Amino acid sequence: MEAATCNGSMDGSAIFYLVGIPSLPESFFLPVFFIFLLFYLLILTGNALILVAVVAEPSLHKPMYFFLINLSALDILFTTTTVPKMLSLFLLGDHFLSFSSCLLQMYLFQSFTCTEAFILVVMAYDRYMAICRPLHYPVLMTPQTNATLATSAWLTALLLPIPAVVQTSQMVFGPVAQVYHCFCDHLALVQASCSDTTPQTLMGFSIAMVVSFLPLLLVLLSYAHILASVLRINSREGRSKAFSTCSSHLLVVATYYSSIAIAYVAYRADLPLDFHIMGNVVYSILTPILNPLIYTLRNKDVKAAITKITGLKAQVLTYI
Repeated sequence: MEAATCNGSMDGSAIFYLVGIPSLPESFFLPVFFIFLLFYLLILTGNALILVAVVAEPSLHKPMYFFLINLSALDILFTTTTVPKMLSLFLLGDHFLSFSSCLLQMYLFQSFTCTEAFILVVMAYDRYMAICRPLHYPVLMTPQTNATLATSAWLTALLLPIPAVVQTSQMVFGPVAQVYHCFCDHLALVQASCSDTTPQTLMGFSIAMVVSFLPLLLVLLSYAHILASVLRINSREGRSKAFSTCSSHLLVVATYYSSIAIAYVAYRADLPLDFHIMGNVVYSILTPILNPLIYTLRNKDVKAAITKITGLKAQVLTYI
């Protein structure tokens, strides 16, 4: 997409017009609304169930599940940043956002993206400590340590996008800037500007590298140590048990980075603009909707706790 050409200002008076999905006929707006609404309700319900189950069930008061409720709370906040506006766009045709609202949405979207990457690293570290240093685990992974790790992940992620937001706020936009997206994504916002987009593109790329590759490297490093420790376990049952404690987290990590890959390919490949937009929409919805499913269906303790608080028969969750 070419940068916008206009006579704009930097006083924050611009109004942003969210184009949505450009090639989508208006007759499809209502079906798309119901699809997004269904996904949003599933995300809220699934992650809320995990939050309640972990808090209410004493047997889940462990570091692993403390980080899980951080992840569930994050997924609720992450989707609430973008999905309600998308619902309003497709149902009511509400395309407009003020300058401050758009920048706030962009900041929160980037911050929560960073937080998820960092929380996954912390969860990988927790699994490393549990498997590679089991005797020291209760002493090292205290509630105070867990709170410090989670707080550090949240605070770092909240601070990291600030330079990009400040730079974007200083760009020149027309009175009504068209943003070719369903929400205020950083790259789409930059491309709607009248200014030179090179510095912002480099800034966005740098943040993406820090948020994507560095956390992935740390996760892979943790699992390299875990794999080495597991292979030293003599009994097959012991190895199986060790692997099972990591399976849910590994699936979540795979889902998260797969959605990032989809969004990246959609942006970089020579594809129509609609694919660029949908790639990012998939990224913003896929992980939050799959995380509770993975932890509910793959983790017996979480499954049992949800069964207990909802009154569902154990067989129902077993055969899902």
